[in-house]
Amino acid sequence: MSQIHDVTPQDLVQLAVENLGKSYSPYSHYPVSAALLTATGKVYSGVNIENAAYPVTICAERVAVFKAVSDGEMRFDAIAVVTENGGSPCGSCRQVLAEFGLDTKVYIANKKAEIVMETTVGGLLPGAFTPDKLVR
Repeated sequence: MSQIHDVTPQDLVQLAVENLGKSYSPYSHYPVSAALLTATGKVYSGVNIENAAYPVTICAERVAVFKAVSDGEMRFDAIAVVTENGGSPCGSCRQVLAEFGLDTKVYIANKKAEIVMETTVGGLLPGAFTPDKLVR
């Protein structure tokens, strides 16, 4: 694992682990936390936020991406995703990440900060539907 900017993959994982307790997951009882590193070196965090009306629940990865984009950041270098058991991002999160680049590194870790998988967004979502596929 290589260092990106002055942030290491383990730094991202540790930040996500530290924020895991901020998850609002009273229905699934499956907290998820993410830490997203932008190309400018800024880090945005996110946690899953559930809702009694399940379809409006939002995942940690998308919270981090939306926070970054709302600040004008649209190029990402890496994201760490932490769950209790090292679960992988859902399809919706994979698609949102693909919108901003298939080369973004993805570190999936458990709550002990052990990286269980290292890949890219493209590795998580082969054949992704990306903006270049739209007919203009």
